[in-house]
Amino acid sequence: MLRTDEGPLVIGLTGNIATGKSTVAQMLAEMGAECVDADRVAHEVMRPGTRAYFDILETFGQSIVSADGTIDRKRLGRVVFAGREALERLEAIVHPATVMSIERRILESSADVIVIEAIKLFEADLADRCDSVWVTVCRRDQQIQRLVEHRDLSRAEARQRVDAQRPQGERAELADVVIDNSGSLVETRQQVVDAWDGVVRGSGGGAAEPLGSVSS
Repeated sequence: MLRTDEGPLVIGLTGNIATGKSTVAQMLAEMGAECVDADRVAHEVMRPGTRAYFDILETFGQSIVSADGTIDRKRLGRVVFAGREALERLEAIVHPATVMSIERRILESSADVIVIEAIKLFEADLADRCDSVWVTVCRRDQQIQRLVEHRDLSRAEARQRVDAQRPQGERAELADVVIDNSGSLVETRQQVVDAWDGVVRGSGGGAAEPLGSVSS
């Protein structure tokens, strides 16, 4: 889809924790899309001195603050993933500021295609801003193993985080594109190629580098 006065083609990329969103986002970036990581944006809106920062401290206390004054996201995670109510309170603080920042980035961008990578794409009402919604999925045991290996969590912590989220099937039912990331990287890549061709080039998209040229 060529950029118009209404802005770029916006792809919303979501999926449960450790299902491969970042892997797919990296592939899309190497094809020419501009990627916005909602988790990174949320980190920015939680920095010391922001409204969200003070609201989080008021809600969850000083125990989540690191020595340098920043919010220790690992400590905060232990608190909010222990109960749904705590997680909902955090999201009510962080989501509005995150969405506002993402919207501003879209409006200021000169890219033809923007990818919003967001685990809470539906919950934060970001899906309504997207032209196409992509959902990554994989097996539960793979999610747990990836969290243990890459995020330094115990298996109990990993299971807790996986089970705190809505079922993968519910997200998949709302998707325009489902990327099954339970197989090899080559298999994932081919699915992304096919989806890019259908959604972006099929909408009149400009010339992006073919994903087949991306190294493994």
